[in-house]
Order: sequence, then structure tokens, then C-alpha cells
Amino acid sequence: MKTNPVKQKLRDGQPSFGTWLSLGNLHATRILARAGFDWLTLDLEHSAIDWSQAATIFAAVADAGCVPLARVPQGSHDYIKRVLDAGAWGIVVPMVNTVEQARLAIRAAKYPPVGNRSLGGGMHSLNFDATAGDYFERANDEILVVLQTESPLGVDNAEAIYALPGVDAIFVGPVDLRANMRDAQGKPPSDEAFEAMLQRVVDAGKKTGTPTGMHVMDPEVALRRAEQGMQFIAVGSELRMMTQKMQEIVAALHPTTEQAKDLARY
Repeated sequence: MKTNPVKQKLRDGQPSFGTWLSLGNLHATRILARAGFDWLTLDLEHSAIDWSQAATIFAAVADAGCVPLARVPQGSHDYIKRVLDAGAWGIVVPMVNTVEQARLAIRAAKYPPVGNRSLGGGMHSLNFDATAGDYFERANDEILVVLQTESPLGVDNAEAIYALPGVDAIFVGPVDLRANMRDAQGKPPSDEAFEAMLQRVVDAGKKTGTPTGMHVMDPEVALRRAEQGMQFIAVGSELRMMTQKMQEIVAALHPTTEQAKDLARY
């Protein structure tokens, strides 16, 4: 049975870099899976991707030698069980604000006696090049569990959440974190306040021994975040890459025409 190299990198204190799959396009996925990223995360929280699409994409990523992950819509047993049974090698769980939310997600990703994931299916084991029996025996050690910190409440509870057994990494969603830091009048936080909040996340991760990371939009920022101590870092998405390059080309062809901006946040 294959082992999860991303889990090993995180344990070894090394940074890992990936990107987001927002389009659900098989051709784009196959190319990115061979591009050199450590992992690819299929976004099932914000994208219109069905389960059959997801299973095909997980298989294409795994067969290419990359690690397929899935961001689930929420940290429920049903969503987590289904993406893992469809062949994902790990989960990214949004909006984890409390210890109880974290525990529910961790248990859903682990087979008994550690968790309450139901046993069944065979697609998951194919992606690990294993028998179903081997998968059931070893999946708890290979499935990656990444929890998202996306609010001041999540940061306040960071040490208690990050210290839970079974948390492999923490991932900051910067857009949601900024939005949730707005004051009662809707005023966004200053850059200094936001950076201070991020540093609290990094510090909590170091104190508990849990790797941290976040979503960024360009490789230079990704490398700076790695220098800051982050290890699980996403750089844009295939949608973002396409729209950025498109804007560059159109701007060169029509330099006097005002171009649409921010067509893809991720």
C-alpha cells in the first residue's frame, strides 16, 4: 500500500505546496497532477462538482503520483466519509471554530476504534494501490486531516484545537478570516491586525507541534509564508492561473481597454 508523502513532509518539518481544483476539469487536473505540486485539493465547498466527477479526479491525481485531497462543504460524518470512500487521501475541513467541531471531523476520518468512519467500498483502496483489507488496516495512518482556522473564535481556541490527536495540519482561509475580523460597522481589519492574527496561528501551531499553512495567490508569498514557519501552503487554483494569464494576454492585445479584475478569488 502506498504511503502519504505529504504527511511525512509535515512530520519532518518541511513545507508542502499545492493548489486548488475549482473547475472539476479532468484534463486540467491531469496536467496539474504532473506539474510538481505535492498535493491538489478539490474544492467541494464552493464549486459545483458532483460525486462522480470527484471520484474520477481523485483517481487521476493518485495515478499521476500526486496526493488528492478534498475540501468538504462542512465537517460532517457524511461528507467526510463520502470523499474518503471516493478515493481522496485526505480532507480539508472549513470553519473549524471549536474543539467539538474538530473532534467530529477527526473521528469521521478515522476507522474504529479511533473514530467512527464506516467500513465499505473499494475505490479508496485502488487509489492507494492496496487491497480493501490493507486499506482498512492502514488508512488511519495515511489519511491527512487538515482543519481550517477562519475566524477570531477559531484563533482563540487554536491551542486546544491544534493539540487534538489526529490533526495533521491547520490551514487558514485568509478571505474568510479577514471577513470575520470586521467590526460591528463592517470595517475590515488593518493589515497589521490581520498579520498579528496569522502570527497567533503560527505560534499556536509551534507550541502544539502542529503544522500550519494558508492560501496565497503567488509563489513569492508562498515562500515568505514558509519562511514564517508555515508548511501546508496552497498557491491559487487552476481557475486563478487561467484568469491571471488571460488578463495578461488581453491587456497586451488591448492595452487601452479597461480589463475586468478579480475574476477568480481563488
